[in-house]
Amino acid sequence: MKKILLLVLTMTFLTGTFVSVAQAEEVGFWRWAFSFKRYKEVAPVTDPVYLEECGSCHFAYQPGLLPEASWRKLLDAKALADHFGENAELDDGTRQKLLDVLVASSADKSRYKRSKKIMSSLEEGEAPLRITKAPYFVEKHEDVGDEYVKNNSKVKSLSYCNKCHQRAKDAIFDDDTVYIPGTGYWTW
Repeated sequence: MKKILLLVLTMTFLTGTFVSVAQAEEVGFWRWAFSFKRYKEVAPVTDPVYLEECGSCHFAYQPGLLPEASWRKLLDAKALADHFGENAELDDGTRQKLLDVLVASSADKSRYKRSKKIMSSLEEGEAPLRITKAPYFVEKHEDVGDEYVKNNSKVKSLSYCNKCHQRAKDAIFDDDTVYIPGTGYWTW
């Protein structure tokens, strides 16, 4: 254990990326140490049930974009009966499977930098039902005028992340991956 702790501290110093012993053991220390993986964005969605059930109607939002409390509210059986104006009811087994996937990678459980920024922007106990209502999201999009989104028939709403963020599916939301349909790359 002491060797692992020393190696974690050394690699943390060399890479500038903080990782706990538990995180290093989770993926295997040597695998972590030589992957140089940056936990900058949010964890990508990989669960096929989530991708099918939720992604068939809208962009499959990464769980790290909202805290656990938000996902619990959104996947409540009664809430799914009126899911933003649509009936998204699921059988109990599927609903529980999706909830487990979302909670396991929710923003408050994530080690990804963007997830942590989302959490730090929220007040204690705050659980927004829309990603677009999280203060971090609002701040990041404050310079994006209506002419690029609401008044743009190719985008329509900030909730369509993948319309402008060309790598949203891969959980990459950097400014340099933004291409606004009908306008071009986001350069200002």
